[in-house]
Amino acid sequence: MMNAPFPSYAELQQRSGVCRGTAWGVFGDDDQLGTLNHLTPERVKRSIASVREGLRFTLNLRLDAFEPPLIAHRGSPEHHVFGLNEFHRDDRIDNLFTQASTQIDGLRHFAHPDHGFYNGFDATTIVKGTPELGIQNVAEQGIVGRGIVVDVGRYRDFLGMPIDQSSNEQITVSTLDEALEWQGTSLESGDILLLRFGWLDHMKRLGSARPALLQSPGLAQLDETAAWLWDKQLAMVAADNIALEAWPATGSPLTTTAEQTGLLPESSHTGMLHRILIPLLGLTIGELWDLDRLAEACAQRNRYDVLLFAEPLTIFGGVGSPANAIAVI
Repeated sequence: MMNAPFPSYAELQQRSGVCRGTAWGVFGDDDQLGTLNHLTPERVKRSIASVREGLRFTLNLRLDAFEPPLIAHRGSPEHHVFGLNEFHRDDRIDNLFTQASTQIDGLRHFAHPDHGFYNGFDATTIVKGTPELGIQNVAEQGIVGRGIVVDVGRYRDFLGMPIDQSSNEQITVSTLDEALEWQGTSLESGDILLLRFGWLDHMKRLGSARPALLQSPGLAQLDETAAWLWDKQLAMVAADNIALEAWPATGSPLTTTAEQTGLLPESSHTGMLHRILIPLLGLTIGELWDLDRLAEACAQRNRYDVLLFAEPLTIFGGVGSPANAIAVI
């Protein structure tokens, strides 16, 4: 379908059969990269124009940035340094959860309860030792493109309406549009969206005093959010919060047939935008990206486009990976 006019989100809803509401087949029947296909050689080449000063900004937190872990089932890494003799050192990391710090969510991360995994891949193949939808597909290509920082937190501060960082405040696409206009920034096909809400800065200030109940502002759990992200033809979206979308997804209107019919009980994933973005649209997501220094530099220069690199680990059949992300301005 890539040779045809690129379908809008509304047009995806008119597709027939199992593909209704999905982007399956849009990038090819066997595709395993999803929206990262927007990073064409021409767009990668164009992104080099975002480098004017050659200044580099790492966007990665430490692997052990949060103790205790933000999400309980993602434990703390255990770093060991050892030597065969006094003149030698090696190290290893045990208990490493690839999505516990600055991360990339691969297309294995979520299936849709009604549709399944991205592009119709069989759930029985999404296991250890199989390649389908594994993060190695992304690692083999690498992520390189034009990043656009949208400093939603700074924009809301400017309005005198700071984001409530201790809540799951819903950030709508109208706010994203307003922030882009305020910055004087426009999006182009193939861009990598970098959303700074200010949540990581808030969490750093709290330190060990952070509340037991994890909450984070983020993108609103609305169908129009998914439509906006898809129709902008973004290659990837990353944010400085825990889930890109608001967390937890309490009160979300998003639902599935499986839940409506009682086949699937409610869980912490009920109502999540993840269920649309990853398995239906093939959108790669970044979470817990440390954007504060980069956003400050962008604000000082009144320029929000960057050359972005991210290289996930080549984990065969991996669900996600540390981001290894760096921006150059």
